[in-house]
Amino acid sequence: MMEIAPLAWGMLAIAALVAGLGKTAVPGAATISVVLLAAVLPARTSTAAMLLLFMVGDIFALIAYRRHAHWPTLLRLAPAVVVGLLAGFLFLMLTGDATVRRAIGVILLLMIAVTLWRRRHTDEKPAGPLLGLSYGGLAGFTTMVANSGGPVMSMYFLATRTPVQVFLGTSAWFFAIVNVMKVPFLAGLGLFTPQVLLMDLVLAPLVVVGALAGIALAKRMPQQLFDRIVIVLTVLGAVYLLF
Repeated sequence: MMEIAPLAWGMLAIAALVAGLGKTAVPGAATISVVLLAAVLPARTSTAAMLLLFMVGDIFALIAYRRHAHWPTLLRLAPAVVVGLLAGFLFLMLTGDATVRRAIGVILLLMIAVTLWRRRHTDEKPAGPLLGLSYGGLAGFTTMVANSGGPVMSMYFLATRTPVQVFLGTSAWFFAIVNVMKVPFLAGLGLFTPQVLLMDLVLAPLVVVGALAGIALAKRMPQQLFDRIVIVLTVLGAVYLLF
């Protein structure tokens, strides 16, 4: 087990809980988990550790929303996502922890900016046939480098006027598939160390608790207020990662 201070363990525990909650109740909340892990662990290590925790959450997202996926959308996005994943892998392979850490901060800030922008343009017509290519490629890159593809996909589904249930189901399958695809890439970089696996084993039950709480509270949660809290915390966390 890595030597981690008690306060840092508290941050990791919160990250695991929020990761589960984000998978089943509040899309986008997982950015908080990304920030917390990147603040506690070396940046590349945090990417690998967060991936495994998200995969635990993916199981519960599929249980809750698997029947609502729109498979033509997933197939349309697939080629661009693969290109983005490969670009993200090369970035991780060629850069060090300091660069990855700052890249995570920049990516998160960009994703927040994009999220705020699309909320002001929800009535605009989708950008045309290149929409899937641009969003798919960006989603693949950001999810490989920083496990931060959620805001990109949220914007894409909103731009294509995707109904809520289809949004949740398609997102669940998208990230379940993409996260599995990322495993051999990160394993090839040697990021799944015994210490990372043991730490995730300790944190995984908290992801389960968060996911189950999310399923139970999804219809009761004041989404607008929670989204604002997520945005504020993510901006603060991303700025922290830049310095």
